[in-house]
Amino acid sequence: MKDKTMLITGSTDGIGKQAAFELAELGARVILHGRNKSKVKLVLQEIEQKTGNDQLDFFIADLSSLQQIRTMGAEIRRKYNRLDVLINNAGVAMNKLEISDDGYEMTFAVNHLAVFAFTLLLLDLMTQSAPSRIIIVSSMAHSSSLNFENLVVPRNFDGWEVYRKSKLCNVLFAYELAEKLQNQGVTVNCLHPGVKFKDCLEKTVINLAQR
Repeated sequence: MKDKTMLITGSTDGIGKQAAFELAELGARVILHGRNKSKVKLVLQEIEQKTGNDQLDFFIADLSSLQQIRTMGAEIRRKYNRLDVLINNAGVAMNKLEISDDGYEMTFAVNHLAVFAFTLLLLDLMTQSAPSRIIIVSSMAHSSSLNFENLVVPRNFDGWEVYRKSKLCNVLFAYELAEKLQNQGVTVNCLHPGVKFKDCLEKTVINLAQR
C-alpha cells in the first residue's frame, strides 16, 4: 500500500479517524480532512506517532459550504497528481432545522451535496489514477423516499427522516456513478459501516493493492 494515496473526509474522530489510522498502518499515504485545523494537526501527529508513517497530509474545509469544497478540491488537484482511494465519510445528523450558507438544509448539504460536489471535483484525478476506488459511507437507514419539492428545505423538519433521505441520496449517487465509470477503472461502492467497517475497509484496500 506504500504507493497508494488515500483521502478520507471527516477523519478527525470516529470512523474516519480509525480508517485513517488503519490505512496509515498499512503504509498508505493518507490525506486527512477536517473543519478545525488544530484538531486535524493533533490527529495527524497521533497517527504518525502510533504508526510511524510520515506520509500524512491534511486539508481544511467546512463541507456545508460549496465554496470551501471547491477551494479544497482545487488545492488537492494542485498538490497531487494521483488519488487511489476517496472515502467520503464525513456526515452529520441534525436534530433541529439548520440552513447552510448556500440555502440548503444542513443534513442534505453535508451528507449528500458535499459528497456529490467533492467527488465530481476530484473525478479527473481519480480516473487518471485508475484502478481507483470511491467509497461512500451511507447507512442501512437509507430506506426512505424522495420528494424533490420538499428536499432542499423540508417544510416539516424531522431529523431522522432527513438523515434517511440523505443516505438514500448517497446510495443513488453511488449506483449512478458506478455505472458511468464502469469502463474507466474506477470502482464506486457505498456501505453501511456498522460493526464490520474495519473488515470492509481492509477487503477494499487489499483488493486494490493486488491489482
